[in-house]
Amino acid sequence: MFTIIRKIDRMQKEPFMSIHITLNGKPHSVEYCMDILSLLERLKVPPASVVVERNQNILHRDMFDRIVLKDGDELELIRFVGGG
Repeated sequence: MFTIIRKIDRMQKEPFMSIHITLNGKPHSVEYCMDILSLLERLKVPPASVVVERNQNILHRDMFDRIVLKDGDELELIRFVGGG
């Protein structure tokens, strides 16, 4: 029993596997298998307020939770702001 607890404890301390993406022209590391919606939530960006471009392709909002980020992806988050 003690050995199992130690193994679990070691696993919790190990860092998550990450990938490297470019977000609005700047390098970022994110968790492996993170989807677009999770990234937006992490950044505190409401999905309805942004257009997401991935590798020069605009993504449909209803697909944000199904599109998994890959190492080397280039993302642009675009917000439209009204004004006068």
